[in-house]
Amino acid sequence: MFPGFEKLIESRIKKAQDEGAFENLPGSGRPLHLYDDQHIPEDLRMAYKVLKNADCLPPEVQLLKEIRTTEDLLAGMTDTAQQYRTIKKINFLIMKLNALRGANPAHDFPQRYYSEVVDRLGADKA
Repeated sequence: MFPGFEKLIESRIKKAQDEGAFENLPGSGRPLHLYDDQHIPEDLRMAYKVLKNADCLPPEVQLLKEIRTTEDLLAGMTDTAQQYRTIKKINFLIMKLNALRGANPAHDFPQRYYSEVVDRLGADKA
Protein backbone atom coordinates (compact mmCIF):
# COMPACT_ATOMS: atom_id res chain seq x y z
CA MET A 1 0.00 0.00 0.00
CA PHE A 2 0.93 3.61 -0.31
CA PRO A 3 2.49 5.30 2.73
CA GLY A 4 -0.16 6.98 4.83
CA PHE A 5 -2.97 5.14 3.04
CA GLU A 6 -3.55 2.82 5.99
CA LYS A 7 -3.81 5.82 8.34
CA LEU A 8 -6.38 7.41 6.06
CA ILE A 9 -8.43 4.21 5.99
CA GLU A 10 -8.19 3.82 9.77
CA SER A 11 -9.28 7.42 10.35
CA ARG A 12 -12.31 7.01 8.08
CA ILE A 13 -13.30 3.78 9.80
CA LYS A 14 -12.92 5.45 13.21
CA LYS A 15 -15.03 8.43 12.07
CA ALA A 16 -17.75 6.08 10.76
CA GLN A 17 -17.73 4.18 14.07
CA ASP A 18 -18.06 7.42 16.03
CA GLU A 19 -21.01 8.45 13.85
CA GLY A 20 -22.70 5.06 14.43
CA ALA A 21 -22.50 3.87 10.82
CA PHE A 22 -21.80 0.30 11.93
CA GLU A 23 -24.70 -0.01 14.36
CA ASN A 24 -27.84 -2.03 13.58
CA LEU A 25 -26.40 -3.58 10.43
CA PRO A 26 -28.23 -6.61 8.95
CA GLY A 27 -26.93 -9.78 10.58
CA SER A 28 -25.48 -7.90 13.52
CA GLY A 29 -24.78 -10.21 16.45
CA ARG A 30 -25.03 -13.38 14.34
CA PRO A 31 -22.09 -15.56 13.31
CA LEU A 32 -20.55 -15.05 9.90
CA HIS A 33 -20.81 -17.94 7.46
CA LEU A 34 -17.46 -17.71 5.75
CA TYR A 35 -16.79 -19.43 2.46
CA ASP A 36 -14.48 -22.41 2.95
CA ASP A 37 -11.70 -22.01 0.43
CA GLN A 38 -9.10 -24.34 1.92
CA HIS A 39 -9.15 -26.53 -1.21
CA ILE A 40 -8.20 -23.57 -3.44
CA PRO A 41 -4.50 -22.74 -3.77
CA GLU A 42 -3.68 -19.63 -1.75
CA ASP A 43 -2.52 -17.63 -4.76
CA LEU A 44 -5.87 -18.22 -6.55
CA ARG A 45 -8.26 -17.51 -3.65
CA MET A 46 -8.73 -13.81 -4.35
CA ALA A 47 -9.39 -14.42 -8.06
CA TYR A 48 -11.93 -17.15 -7.23
CA LYS A 49 -13.65 -14.87 -4.73
CA VAL A 50 -13.91 -12.05 -7.29
CA LEU A 51 -15.35 -14.44 -9.88
CA LYS A 52 -17.79 -15.90 -7.36
CA ASN A 53 -19.00 -12.45 -6.33
CA ALA A 54 -19.49 -11.55 -10.00
CA ASP A 55 -21.61 -14.72 -10.51
CA CYS A 56 -19.12 -16.07 -13.04
CA LEU A 57 -19.12 -19.82 -13.42
CA PRO A 58 -16.31 -22.02 -14.64
CA PRO A 59 -16.88 -23.13 -18.25
CA GLU A 60 -17.46 -26.75 -17.16
CA VAL A 61 -20.21 -25.75 -14.74
CA GLN A 62 -21.80 -23.44 -17.31
CA LEU A 63 -21.88 -26.28 -19.86
CA LEU A 64 -23.37 -28.69 -17.33
CA LYS A 65 -26.12 -26.17 -16.57
CA GLU A 66 -26.80 -25.72 -20.29
CA ILE A 67 -26.98 -29.51 -20.77
CA ARG A 68 -29.50 -29.83 -17.92
CA THR A 69 -31.60 -26.96 -19.27
CA THR A 70 -31.62 -28.46 -22.76
CA GLU A 71 -32.61 -31.86 -21.35
CA ASP A 72 -35.50 -30.22 -19.53
CA LEU A 73 -36.61 -28.64 -22.83
CA LEU A 74 -36.31 -32.03 -24.55
CA ALA A 75 -38.63 -33.62 -21.99
CA GLY A 76 -41.47 -31.32 -23.05
CA MET A 77 -41.05 -31.68 -26.82
CA THR A 78 -43.43 -33.69 -28.98
CA ASP A 79 -42.09 -32.98 -32.49
CA THR A 80 -39.71 -35.77 -33.51
CA ALA A 81 -37.57 -33.58 -35.76
CA GLN A 82 -37.19 -31.00 -33.01
CA GLN A 83 -36.33 -33.77 -30.51
CA TYR A 84 -33.65 -35.06 -32.86
CA ARG A 85 -32.09 -31.59 -33.23
CA THR A 86 -32.16 -31.12 -29.47
CA ILE A 87 -30.52 -34.51 -28.88
CA LYS A 88 -27.79 -33.52 -31.35
CA LYS A 89 -27.32 -30.27 -29.42
CA ILE A 90 -27.07 -32.13 -26.10
CA ASN A 91 -24.50 -34.51 -27.54
CA PHE A 92 -22.53 -31.58 -28.97
CA LEU A 93 -22.52 -29.89 -25.56
CA ILE A 94 -21.35 -33.11 -23.92
CA MET A 95 -18.58 -33.47 -26.54
CA LYS A 96 -17.57 -29.85 -25.89
CA LEU A 97 -17.52 -30.49 -22.13
CA ASN A 98 -15.37 -33.58 -22.56
CA ALA A 99 -12.93 -31.70 -24.81
CA LEU A 100 -12.76 -28.82 -22.36
CA ARG A 101 -11.95 -31.11 -19.48
CA GLY A 102 -9.05 -32.67 -21.36
CA ALA A 103 -9.21 -35.73 -19.15
CA ASN A 104 -8.73 -39.38 -19.94
CA PRO A 105 -11.47 -40.50 -22.39
CA ALA A 106 -12.40 -43.24 -19.93
CA HIS A 107 -13.68 -40.48 -17.63
CA ASP A 108 -15.67 -38.62 -20.30
CA PHE A 109 -19.34 -37.97 -19.83
CA PRO A 110 -21.27 -40.37 -22.08
CA GLN A 111 -23.31 -38.87 -24.87
CA ARG A 112 -27.00 -39.14 -24.11
CA TYR A 113 -29.70 -40.84 -26.08
CA TYR A 114 -27.22 -42.20 -28.60
CA SER A 115 -28.40 -45.80 -28.28
CA GLU A 116 -32.05 -44.71 -28.38
CA VAL A 117 -31.48 -42.78 -31.61
CA VAL A 118 -29.62 -45.72 -33.16
CA ASP A 119 -32.40 -48.09 -32.09
CA ARG A 120 -35.06 -45.77 -33.48
CA LEU A 121 -33.23 -45.35 -36.78
CA GLY A 122 -32.75 -49.11 -37.01
CA ALA A 123 -36.46 -49.69 -36.31
CA ASP A 124 -37.41 -47.27 -39.12
CA LYS A 125 -35.40 -49.31 -41.64
CA ALA A 126 -37.04 -52.59 -40.65
